[in-house]
Amino acid sequence: MQMTDRHREYWQKNLRITGILLAIWFVVTFVVGYFARDLNFNFFGWPFSFWMGAQGALVIYVLIIWYYAHYMNKLDQEYGVAEEE
Repeated sequence: MQMTDRHREYWQKNLRITGILLAIWFVVTFVVGYFARDLNFNFFGWPFSFWMGAQGALVIYVLIIWYYAHYMNKLDQEYGVAEEE
């Protein structure tokens, strides 16, 4: 099966948003964790490193999932491959 230009464009947009969101995930998971001791300020009454590990990362993960689902639904509609409700 040969891919058309429209298929390639759809796939490139999908890969681009996936790469961006994975980069955000990497920064939140590993970079913030690595520099946790240097992030020494209070955030909502807790040390930022503790808050980020306990709640902040989870909030960001949920936002990443929500944004990806929202973006892909719009992209599917734009390219005519959305599932019918």
